Parts: sequence; structure tokens; C-alpha cells
Amino acid sequence: MHRLEIRNIMTELVIRFCTHSVNPANPSVLIIAAHPDDEVIGAGGRFKYIKKASFVHVTDGAPKNLSDAYSCGFKTRKGYAQARKKELHSALGLVNIRPEQCIEVGLVDQEASFDLVSLSNTLAGIIKSLRPEIVLTLAYEGGHPDHDASAFGAHAACRLLELEGIVPPLLVEYTSYFSSGAKMAVSEFLPHNTESISVVLSEEERLLKRRMVECFSTQQKILGVFPLEFEKFRPAPLYDFTMPPHAGRLFYENFEWGMTGERWRSLSQEALHSLGIEGMI
Repeated sequence: MHRLEIRNIMTELVIRFCTHSVNPANPSVLIIAAHPDDEVIGAGGRFKYIKKASFVHVTDGAPKNLSDAYSCGFKTRKGYAQARKKELHSALGLVNIRPEQCIEVGLVDQEASFDLVSLSNTLAGIIKSLRPEIVLTLAYEGGHPDHDASAFGAHAACRLLELEGIVPPLLVEYTSYFSSGAKMAVSEFLPHNTESISVVLSEEERLLKRRMVECFSTQQKILGVFPLEFEKFRPAPLYDFTMPPHAGRLFYENFEWGMTGERWRSLSQEALHSLGIEGMI
């Protein structure tokens, strides 16, 4: 089948996924998040409609630099990570999602980019085991290196499955943030060759999502900038992870996280070669 035909089919499936009135299909969904809270901000309004949901968290949400931990009253990275996990379980519990539905990869916050090969293989194994029909993942947009690493891992995992002769699941993206000039653009996508579908949340859905967001007490300063009125999704486009996601300075380059776009793309190129999937994504 031609890739354009596949994209058209994917768009139709995304529309069906976003419209909860067609829920009788009840597709199994795997949600990939870089950090605890990414999934709620990007797609929390859909969770109560997903009957077969699993979650993968790439990092534990706790950087080695303890400034975030200290600002929240924690003296250790471990204590901060445990708090973020507890917040996640509280938020997901509001939509009847149990802790055992969450899988932890366990990488350190801000350092997922250094483990692209193992991350890709891990995600491929999880997808192969669970066989979800849809994978919700982050976009490659230069907002956070862990977000980009999660996007890379999801795409690479699908290509690894194809090498085994396994049909990969539909990759669907939810929004996060990226650099727009000197500002942070939130809850939108960088322009690409796939159209997004906007879902306007009902008052009941907004109230529920607000309660979920409020569970993340350690993250309220950043989460407060994200709107609760809508969510956007799109079929994941085909990325060249060896090229910048956009021109100019990437958002994460504004911080001293030990990562630049040039370094990230070098790590991506090395991982593609090691995985044997150069030219496939």
C-alpha cells in the first residue's frame, strides 16, 4: 500500500479515536510519556473513554540536578521521583486507571537521549507484548530532549517490529510544547504534512481534567500555562530525526541540561545506525 493511502487511513482512524461516540470499537491504546504528567496534559480528556489502556513512562521525572526537587521540598532525587509517581497514580486513578497499567522504563529525567538504542528496543518489546492498536506518543519538536527521545523511540520501535515482519500499531501524536520565537508554544503542533484533529472538551471533561492536573502538585508552576478547553491529535508524520525539527533555537537549548540540538541529532544518527534502521524513519 502506498504511504499516502496509509496516511489517509490513519487520519480516519485518528478521527474515530478522537470521537468517543464511536467507542464500541474500543481500540487498545498504549500511551507513551517522557515524564509523569505529559500524558494528562496532552490527552487526559480521552482517558475515560479508553477501555484498554496501558502507559509507558520513559523517565521517572526527576533530574540529577536537584534544583527542582529542592524547590518542591525534597532532599533527594529518589524522594522527588517517588512523589511524581504518586501524583501520576492519583491523577490516573480519577479515570479508573490502575498503577499496574503503568510501565516504568526508569531513565533519568533529561537523560533519555543518551539511551536511544535501549529505549527503542524496550518500547519495541512492550509493543510486541501488548499489541496495542494505537500508540499515543509525543512529537519531535525540540521542546524537551526527553520528549524528542520518546518520539524517536516510538518510531524506531515500529520500524524494528517491521523488520520482524510484525505490522506496527497506528502512531498518533498528542501535543506538548516547543519554541515559537522567544516564547513557548503550548498545546499546538509544529506544521507538518499531516493534519491535526482538535477535540473541544465538554464542561464535564474540563472539570475532570482540571482535577487530574491538580494532582501534580509539584508541577503546578509549569502546568498552569496549558489550556484545558481542547486537545489536539494527529497521525504521526514521518520524521528525519537527523534534521532539526524547526529553524532557530530549540526550546531546551535555553536551559543548561547538557544537551543541544546538534548533540541530540548526533546521538540520533548513531542510534539509527546501531539499530540498523537508517533511512527507515
